[in-house]
Amino acid sequence: MSEVRLMKGNEAIAEAAIRCGVDGYFGYPITPQSEVMETLMINKPWETTGMVVLQAESETASINMLYGGAGCGKKVMTSSSSPGISLMQEGLTYLAGAELPCLVVNVVRGGPGLGTIQPAQSDYFQAVKGGGHGDYKLIVLAPASVQEMADFVELAFDLAFKYRNPAMILSDGMIGQMMEKVQMKPFKKRWTNEEIAKMHPWATTGKPASRDRNIITSVELDNQAFERFNYKLQAKYKKIEEEEVRYEEIQCKDAEYLFVAYGSSARICEKAVETMRSEGIKVGLLRPITLFPFPTKPIKALASQVKGMLAVEMSAGQMVEDVRLSVEGKVKVEHYGRLGGVVHSPEEVAEALKEKIIGG
Repeated sequence: MSEVRLMKGNEAIAEAAIRCGVDGYFGYPITPQSEVMETLMINKPWETTGMVVLQAESETASINMLYGGAGCGKKVMTSSSSPGISLMQEGLTYLAGAELPCLVVNVVRGGPGLGTIQPAQSDYFQAVKGGGHGDYKLIVLAPASVQEMADFVELAFDLAFKYRNPAMILSDGMIGQMMEKVQMKPFKKRWTNEEIAKMHPWATTGKPASRDRNIITSVELDNQAFERFNYKLQAKYKKIEEEEVRYEEIQCKDAEYLFVAYGSSARICEKAVETMRSEGIKVGLLRPITLFPFPTKPIKALASQVKGMLAVEMSAGQMVEDVRLSVEGKVKVEHYGRLGGVVHSPEEVAEALKEKIIGG
């Protein structure tokens, strides 16, 4: 019989990490994600699974600890919120450049600057376009429930190791702090060093006589060789786009108008869909689950069906640019969102669709 527990989104992240066999968590406290590390400290997984839990001296230190652990083929992760994630950008581009799998959780808060501790979705560009330097991508998952906060930890690690690429769970303060029932997965054992050496031959597990040494690095001074490596990365990202797109369609089959929203905004839009359909307005919702890879093709297909789309996000308008690129000018696309940590209501979202799309 499966175990069901009532918990916060942040607590679900921590519990899922222990259960899926994570080797190490390295983090630094910042609201509204501090419960991730607090829950790990309370559970003391080092006494049960052997998982290392360490509060680093800074976010910069924690992301570089991930580089070391990931280089050894270990399942390692960190979590933070917007200003802390900004401090990690140099380390993230190094991880992407060295093709190291790991998990970073961003429980987004309002910005810019130190900002507020209230929820926002204004880190979309940073997450999906590559917040550090160079041409790289993170695999980005956007949970819309506490259950998905738990489920996406294992999924993120599966994708990260499949493609040797950093993965991010892009959440926000609303889902991080809300409490819902969660169906917990059974415990998985951590990989042994022998299993790591067999599954991940690139890892620095110590050099046996049977192979050459492994070198983990993101530097290459031969520009021709580095160009070839960059083309290799781009081919990997294209494969991810072809094979790993995830999304949810809600009442889209007969929809004449469409919301596109992820995370907390998708929950709000789902209520707006229900309200507007009770008024006789055929509205649907497409919820991107992966932000990279983005569900471009499904949105493009719906552009041939609907009269207009409203991208709803708690920002000044970031994901809306990808929606507009997806529809290729076939239908009108507008943005609606509250800023600075203010959460829009279903009524505001419905009114925005009427004003900007239906009556616009």
